[in-house]
Amino acid sequence: MNLRTFCMPLLALALPACAALPSRPEAVMTHPGFLVGDVRVTDHRDHDDLLSAGLGLAGLAGAPSPIADPAHPTPAELRRRAIQTNWKGIADLGPLGGYGTVYGGVPDVPGREYQAFARVPGASQPHRVLLQVPDHFDQAHRCLVVAPSSGSRGVYGAISLAGAWGLPKGCAVAYTDKGTGPGYFDYADDTGVQLDGTRAKRGEAVLEFEPKPAPADAGIAVKQMHSGDNPEADWGRDVIQAARFGLAMLDRAFPEQAPFTPQNTKIIATGLSNGGGAVLQAAGLDDGHLFAGVVALEPNVYVEGHGRPMYDYATEAAIWLPCALTAPRFAHVPFGRAPDGSVPPGRIQRCASLHADGRLPGATVAVQGEAAYERLRSHGWTDEAMATAASTTSFDLWRVIAAGYASSYARTGATDMPCGFHYVTIDKDNHPAPADAATRAAWWADGSGIPPGNGIALRGGMDHSDDPTLAGLDCLRNLWTGDGSEARTLHASVAATAVKLPRADLPLWVLHGAGDGLLPTAFSSEPYVAWLRSEGRAPLYWRVPYAQHFDAFLAVPGFGAAHIPLMPYGYAALDRMWVHLFEGAPWPKALPTPAASARGEGVLRREMLGLP
Repeated sequence: MNLRTFCMPLLALALPACAALPSRPEAVMTHPGFLVGDVRVTDHRDHDDLLSAGLGLAGLAGAPSPIADPAHPTPAELRRRAIQTNWKGIADLGPLGGYGTVYGGVPDVPGREYQAFARVPGASQPHRVLLQVPDHFDQAHRCLVVAPSSGSRGVYGAISLAGAWGLPKGCAVAYTDKGTGPGYFDYADDTGVQLDGTRAKRGEAVLEFEPKPAPADAGIAVKQMHSGDNPEADWGRDVIQAARFGLAMLDRAFPEQAPFTPQNTKIIATGLSNGGGAVLQAAGLDDGHLFAGVVALEPNVYVEGHGRPMYDYATEAAIWLPCALTAPRFAHVPFGRAPDGSVPPGRIQRCASLHADGRLPGATVAVQGEAAYERLRSHGWTDEAMATAASTTSFDLWRVIAAGYASSYARTGATDMPCGFHYVTIDKDNHPAPADAATRAAWWADGSGIPPGNGIALRGGMDHSDDPTLAGLDCLRNLWTGDGSEARTLHASVAATAVKLPRADLPLWVLHGAGDGLLPTAFSSEPYVAWLRSEGRAPLYWRVPYAQHFDAFLAVPGFGAAHIPLMPYGYAALDRMWVHLFEGAPWPKALPTPAASARGEGVLRREMLGLP
């Protein structure tokens, strides 16, 4: 890997090129004023490619990529681990999942990467932007795919969707972490993450996230949760900046072909989960025909006055779903029961707790569970969403998500998160302790962007009752249902995340798993699509049977048998977008949703997808 750093003053909008760059006037590339610091440019060839960092499909699915000196990883080692972590966290790479045989693939794609920090107006902290340019970039079909990360992941969080589809086709792919990611700041040694993924102390380098000073025992600060910026409100702007960064860096990569503009380069925005919500935000802000098309998978999207924002239904699910899942109708769904077939004790206790304080009727678990189920049904939850959400409930994701997002929306720091929550480092016995050097050094590569995990725990929000998490969950719920000052701040932050109407001629496709239990279609995609249609837009919409939110979960025995991956439908939609943009095929007014079927206990077969 050959590292080359080009000069890029922060505020210069159009300065002469550095001496190492071509001097022809038409080849001088722009210097976006939103960049913070320098652009880092790296070559990736000879067993270190763009798509898998040389690991290939087998390596991506295998054991964690090794680090020679774990306390001092190199930028190349961190990059390889980050790419692997993000592949495994999103795609089903299991032996039954069919990746690489039924759909998708991981070919060797040599090329270059351009990476920098960028900042939207008004934000105190930057987001990462990264452009991957394949050596076989298709000059005849100039294509730029723009992809925000899924969930709370770092900058490679969309590589299995956008990279896997776009890079082999000769497209350049621009990513953004959209103000999320595992650039954790550790107050114990006052360090954060610099541009190459390695750690540095405050004041010694430009950091991905540098919070206000706090005592050494203040724990861990997370950019999305503790920046004070409400990053979700800026996700669309982050995507637009990533697109403009991509165009500017294409000017650098191919000066003889410059300038790259939306008029001569087709820009396709795509993302899944939070990334899907981010591209829909960007579509609503695109008043200058920047995007040629948008494909959003299982988007976390909120339309003001339509549907429900995630914080609302996540806090509701955290309280009521454990009890509702005791109902017999969920006895045979994955994660519906303990391995021995019994109802997990914590779910029985939740029913008892809600009954004891007058929120549930009935003297038996059966009656209480049915009442909790009916309550959720009356609030829009479907049986299919609740059944799949048994996994989210089992993994305690509702509490984790609600605690983190509450802090982000309330704009608090690491030391004053709502409801007493905070993040601490722990040892192998789950006791608070400073992170060891190897764990801390690997956070940027191994972290999902929202703790707990990787030696970081979520603490607080608990009492000493028989149902210790309920008090904290009620507190989080009251931030939505209450009217105190913190609740008003949270509501204002959520309102700021609402999408705007995209332009009428934008080809737009939304795909969502019918069984999504984390972002149920009834609260997200369906009200968004209905709103678009009521406003004269004509989006394509697939509500894919048997698909759910986490393709990566399909490798779990039993869970994968009941579902189908969503990723192949995303690839199919992007293929159709390509045919429309580059081959002149008419954009369809409607397409029938594929008749998918559950995978079953065997290997995924092509006909199960129901794709033509």
